[in-house]
Amino acid sequence: MRYTFLLLFTVCSLAQKPLDSLRQNKTQLDGLFTSYLSENGELFFELSETDLQKDLLMITRLAATPEDASLHGDKTMTILMEFRKKRDRIELVYKPNESIAKPDAPILKSVQKNNTAPILYTFEIMNEEPNKYFIDVTPYFNDNSPGFGLKSKGKVLKKNSAIDRVKVFKKNLEISQTLTFSEKSNEVPRTFLINHSIIELPDDKMDIRYADHRVGYFTINKIDYSSKALKADQFEIIQRWHLVPKDIEAYNRGELVEPIEPIVFYIDPATPYRFRPFIKKGVEDWNEAFEAAGFKNAILSKDPPTVEEDPDFSTEDVRYSIIKYIASTTRNAKGPRVYDPRTGQIIESDVFWYHNHLRSYRNRYLLETAAANPSARTLDTPMEDIGEMLRQVIAHEVGHSLGLRHNFKASAVYPVDSLRSASFTQKNGIASSIMDYARYNYVAQPSDEGVRFIRKIGPYDIHAIAWAYRYFDGKSPAEVREIQKKWMDQRADNPHYMFGGGREARQNDPHAMTENIGDDVVSATNYGLKNLKIVASHLDKWVLNEGSKYDDLEELYDELLGVYRRYIGHLTGVIGGVHQTLRNENQQGYTYKNTDKDYQIRSLSTLKNEVWTPPLWLIDKDLVSHFKPTGSLDQLTKIQYLTVNSLINQGLLERMISQHISLVGNGLSPSELMDHLFKDLFLDLDTSHIMVRNLQKHVVKRTIELLEDEKASVEVKGFMLNFQRKLNSYFSKKSKNPDVKAHNRFCMFLLQKHTS
Repeated sequence: MRYTFLLLFTVCSLAQKPLDSLRQNKTQLDGLFTSYLSENGELFFELSETDLQKDLLMITRLAATPEDASLHGDKTMTILMEFRKKRDRIELVYKPNESIAKPDAPILKSVQKNNTAPILYTFEIMNEEPNKYFIDVTPYFNDNSPGFGLKSKGKVLKKNSAIDRVKVFKKNLEISQTLTFSEKSNEVPRTFLINHSIIELPDDKMDIRYADHRVGYFTINKIDYSSKALKADQFEIIQRWHLVPKDIEAYNRGELVEPIEPIVFYIDPATPYRFRPFIKKGVEDWNEAFEAAGFKNAILSKDPPTVEEDPDFSTEDVRYSIIKYIASTTRNAKGPRVYDPRTGQIIESDVFWYHNHLRSYRNRYLLETAAANPSARTLDTPMEDIGEMLRQVIAHEVGHSLGLRHNFKASAVYPVDSLRSASFTQKNGIASSIMDYARYNYVAQPSDEGVRFIRKIGPYDIHAIAWAYRYFDGKSPAEVREIQKKWMDQRADNPHYMFGGGREARQNDPHAMTENIGDDVVSATNYGLKNLKIVASHLDKWVLNEGSKYDDLEELYDELLGVYRRYIGHLTGVIGGVHQTLRNENQQGYTYKNTDKDYQIRSLSTLKNEVWTPPLWLIDKDLVSHFKPTGSLDQLTKIQYLTVNSLINQGLLERMISQHISLVGNGLSPSELMDHLFKDLFLDLDTSHIMVRNLQKHVVKRTIELLEDEKASVEVKGFMLNFQRKLNSYFSKKSKNPDVKAHNRFCMFLLQKHTS
């Protein structure tokens, strides 16, 4: 990522003074930089020669925010920087680090000239002594300065802003400040509490580890201009923690060895006590994976220290990785990282858990599993089940904190029928990776006893940690890359170890979708819909208690429609899909292959039965009449329309045109898709029902939209014109039903422009 910074200089004429006089009436703080804080909140650094041109990382976070702003704890910017001396000033400089060259390579000079370091701020040297540089950093930190990444567009109200607290440690410096902004869009000013962490990056750099696209890790791009290749050699390195065994000889003998510095996550003091045991398990579950890398007790979870144990403990301190508990109505969790951009070494990571996220998990647990899972048939979910959900969400986010990306291929590894097996699911979970979005087992049927319904860490996770964290004694990064490449080649055809980024990687792989499970999307969706019908018929009984309002029932009903929409989205994701199998250059087989035609036709058949044919079970009068004065037909109709739009779609049809003539595999052609849609949406439907008539009108309008879309290709427009000629013939038929007769006439009126 490249950053563009404005040059910002502060120019003031200061008569230089002796250091002793400048230090007076200020509190001295020793550590990374000798710092001084005055009684009125002014901050000064006293830099020595050794502090200059030292690689520093500055992380800016939102420690507390207004109600309508981003959530506290969010990082707004992370930059690599250094202090430099230029004449009688000290410059704070951002250091670009993507383009590199070997120190002895002549091209290094060109790399440096073409990647000029932006100056963030310039400070006057206030003292007269040589080799010591006393500077006032208050103006920089008491503003919305370059390098902070604060998005507020208003002006900083200096009188309502201040540096509140400064803590200085051996390797890092923590600055807490209040910034108040005056914005035209808000009559009331907005106040933020900001925390800046400045940390010294190690001179003894961790060895880089080259990325392999067959294993999903967050990466850093590098461009090596001193490569022997006849081009700039672009490569990626992964983000990972630096784990070194305490006893390297024992490690090399194959014994499990503790790391010199384990990964430690502290529990946020704000976390309710009843949740803490589950959170700790979610963190330490990863030790199974680290054991595959040769480490024991590699990752630990601890309670926050008391003031007596550690008076300097702070959840904003970059020395501590925290499982943060956020009081927010947001339904989310995340696991960002702070890493050394030079090497990819993860320095610190916080997992954010938002309080209301449990509400999402409770609701989905009921909607997706209650048909086969008696303990889910309530809004008072047993603590054992809630705890297990929380444990696995934390494990997922900790996976991100360890460097792992989402692996959406993992949910399609296990056979659908195996997901109905108690012995299989209890041993293997419901997907091969916790890093997928395979949250619940919606496949298991009411007759299936003892199955596992909640996800867990799987074989891919163990494999990925072993690949990234195995310690190679005395091996160079290039040698390690070759060892790992051979190891991956041996495992590449095993589905349990496959990686796929799905839509996040702009791939339309039906076996790398989000929120699905099982190796057969159509079969799994049919099981899910069968269960959802059971849940819909019992929803009021399972949600309502004596004296309860209908708010919860309405919320669950709306989310039930969301589950239905998600299942239908899995079906449309099969149409025009391309299976991706990530391969190395020396592996046999194809990377991309058309999804089999029969598979796609099965998906279209389920769409016909479950979407085009009016799904009246979703708008049962006895249920909806409790909470919706106008009913819910519009909600369901909207889902039908969106489903049509995803199939009669410019992007999909143009992809299918290209895929059909340029990729292997017997896929469905665009003309075959349109033929199926004509049959399923018109010839085989009963137009006496208003939902069918509304659906057909929308299809007609959709074809007109594509014909009038200037961006649509002539081939796609040809498909639409041919489709409309069939529609013209279809709507020409006579009907004795007055509603159908009016429907046919209106559709003919719409089509007249293009079929006359």
